[in-house]
Amino acid sequence: MEEMCFQLWVFLFCLSFLFAPQALSTLDSITLMYPFFYRPMFEVIEDGWHSFLPEQEFELYSSATSEWRLSYVNTEFAVCPSYPPIVTVPKSIDDEALRKVATFRHGGRFPVLSYYHKKNGMVIMRSGQPLTGTNGRRCKEDEKLINATLRAGKRGYIIDTRSLNVAQQARAKGGGFEQEAHYPQWRRIHKSIERYHTLQESLIKLVEACNDQTHNMDRWLSKLEASNWLTHIKEILTAACLAAQCIDREGASILIHGTEGTDSTLQVTSLAQIILEPRSRTIRGFEALIEREWLQAGHPFQQRCAQSAYCNTKQKWEAPVFLLFLDCVWQILRQFPCSFEFNENFLIMLFEHAYASQFGTFLGNNESESRCKLKLQQKTMSLWSWVNQPGELSKFTNPLFEANNLVIWPSVAPQSLPLWEGIFLRWNRSSKYLDEAYEEMVNIIEYNKELQAKVNILRRQLAELETEDGMQESP
Repeated sequence: MEEMCFQLWVFLFCLSFLFAPQALSTLDSITLMYPFFYRPMFEVIEDGWHSFLPEQEFELYSSATSEWRLSYVNTEFAVCPSYPPIVTVPKSIDDEALRKVATFRHGGRFPVLSYYHKKNGMVIMRSGQPLTGTNGRRCKEDEKLINATLRAGKRGYIIDTRSLNVAQQARAKGGGFEQEAHYPQWRRIHKSIERYHTLQESLIKLVEACNDQTHNMDRWLSKLEASNWLTHIKEILTAACLAAQCIDREGASILIHGTEGTDSTLQVTSLAQIILEPRSRTIRGFEALIEREWLQAGHPFQQRCAQSAYCNTKQKWEAPVFLLFLDCVWQILRQFPCSFEFNENFLIMLFEHAYASQFGTFLGNNESESRCKLKLQQKTMSLWSWVNQPGELSKFTNPLFEANNLVIWPSVAPQSLPLWEGIFLRWNRSSKYLDEAYEEMVNIIEYNKELQAKVNILRRQLAELETEDGMQESP
């Protein structure tokens, strides 16, 4: 049955080439994709569509309930089409104020809670750029909203993922940045991260380099450097480390945004949580992070991942934003191999399903499309329903994992950031020896556990004997 569904999907995919490219970008054509015809051959134990609801995630931050609340102001997606129906905002800000702030932020993306740091109560918020324009427009409700996140006598940081020059140019188009005169308690920092069209060009060059490997190592390294892929990784990780440092070491809350707040903004907020939050390094915690910071936060997957990542011709809105994020996570995983519950295969699986999947999780560009227009929850299966089966989880579990409750600080030095061969050289080099080494490592770990169990038994027996001898010697 599953094979017949796959053949039907292939037929429909081929049939789609008869239509104009414009037609292929419509919502109607999305409903002809395989996830709408796929019927699972496994028993659905968990409905992945309801695994990481905003209410459940909010309950995890019990210490934040005195200062934060869940707002349903966007229930009908009228305030912000790319936000979910439920968002977390300061308790002191009512919904009417949120509506006013939404008119002041790009795409209606007003500041919302991204992360609450239990250690000191500091937070990460994210939003779209302020629409100050050339006249220096201000919004007192916006100023009040982000000031509500500050503790008495504390300053906050605004991390703008654009260069100062780009941010200034945005004012001529109606955008802009927060004026110091109106936000005196906030210090603005610009950490430039390239926009999606530059990232797209970079990936094309990288794929071309990987497909054109020669025995000339100098030429290969030159092509790799010219792609600037690893430079982008360094820029993103540097911004994420800065955000984490503001929270954990400076004890300051931060607001992160670029232009739209859907690309570089989400990369930085997500990676900062990987650095700060041990839960985000577990399998379920990372799934929750993807849901909260990417799917519910309105990253346009349908546009960014329209074709294969390896394709050398791209459509206008395509860009490897999510792939770059996964690459950054892999870099941290490689540097801290025992601090993550998931392994490299888990990241590769997410990459593959973001571009082509039998599940509906990555379809659409935001929750408004997925819930109202595509009705993904009713018509498709969630990726998490499949991943979270015990039999599947074992494939993605890191045998070296030891829970680490500390903040981890990745290195961004060039020698610490290699090319992710598991993605970009997966067909060029055999994984046979890596697979054999991995199996041997698992065997050694299991054998070590058996030996440790025997040692514990012997220690208990020795302690019992010593107790018996002590009782016999006592008068």
